[in-house]
Amino acid sequence: MTVRRRGIGVAAAVAALVLSGCQWSGLNSVPLPGAAGRGEGSFSVVIEMPDVTTISPNSPVLVGDVTVGSISAIETDGWHAKVTVSLDESVRLPANATAKIGQTSLLGSKHVALAPPTDVVPAGQLAEGSVIPLASAGVYPTTEEALTALSVVLNGGGLAQVQSITTELNEAMDGRTDAARDLLSQLDSLTELLDRQREAMVTTMTNLDGFAGEVNAQRDVLGRALDTLDPAMAELAAQRTDLTAALDSVGRFGDVGTDLVNRTRDDLKANLTALEPTLQQVVAAGSDLIDNLGNLSTFPFPQTTIDDGMRGDYTNLWALIDLTTPRLRSGLGFGTPLGEPPATAAGAAPIDPLTAPLRAVGRAATSPESAPETTPEAKPEKEGSGR
Repeated sequence: MTVRRRGIGVAAAVAALVLSGCQWSGLNSVPLPGAAGRGEGSFSVVIEMPDVTTISPNSPVLVGDVTVGSISAIETDGWHAKVTVSLDESVRLPANATAKIGQTSLLGSKHVALAPPTDVVPAGQLAEGSVIPLASAGVYPTTEEALTALSVVLNGGGLAQVQSITTELNEAMDGRTDAARDLLSQLDSLTELLDRQREAMVTTMTNLDGFAGEVNAQRDVLGRALDTLDPAMAELAAQRTDLTAALDSVGRFGDVGTDLVNRTRDDLKANLTALEPTLQQVVAAGSDLIDNLGNLSTFPFPQTTIDDGMRGDYTNLWALIDLTTPRLRSGLGFGTPLGEPPATAAGAAPIDPLTAPLRAVGRAATSPESAPETTPEAKPEKEGSGR
């Protein structure tokens, strides 16, 4: 009896020590053999949850309705929970994956659903020690929450007014069914068009935002510009009557010009049509006209005459030009009062410059002191300028 009592005491002491060193929270706190995510090659991931609701250790972890692991521990960290899950080696998820607590069945069973992100680009890969932050975790609505929301709608959410709304709509649409159907079709087309232009609209709003920022940055400059423009605008306002009259006159001038063009259009067209043959002939004679332009520099002798008819570098020329008054009167004013010969010495005949010696001509035209003492015979022959 003494030995039995001692054995029972030792067993009780050992049980007390074991129970005092471990926290017992039911069978869910003991890892279940054969559970998903507990085999060789499995890894652990920590999820920060805002609310763990009714999940417990050993609850399944799903990816696309496939069980890939289980919950190994649940702890508190301040105002949120830290859920440690153990995943199979075959799980491949991005490091920024999301985690939500969902209801497996209507009986209340819960699970943790992991999925790739939908609002950002997937990056990295989940591995041992990865943490899914609180911003990427959440809870799906439970059956109780759905029933509660439905109860609110049925009891006081306006569902009783549905009949009144339907009745009024029927009365409003009575006789206007085709118009309403056409309106709905147009609204559908408009919605589709807006959806296709969504990126362009977003880009436009982004550009407008940047433009607004630039305008805001240049606010002081724009203010000074407006202050500078104020006197000019005042002057324009003072000259508004004159500017209006000027613009009105310009408008009337334009009307007159248009009317003139309209009335002379046929005549102008006829003149241009009649001018076409002349222009064609000018075009046809264009090469000859260009070739003959060179003869203007050698007029009155064409270049051919100079090249073929006047050989050499110079052409000798001796000219006697009579510009005396008797010759001009007899040649230009003969038979008129201006053509009478000038008075001569008593008994002397009029001098004929063409037949008289050059000395006599010079003496008749000039005084004896200024007359040159040369004769045509005594004057040395000089080469005249040629070509």
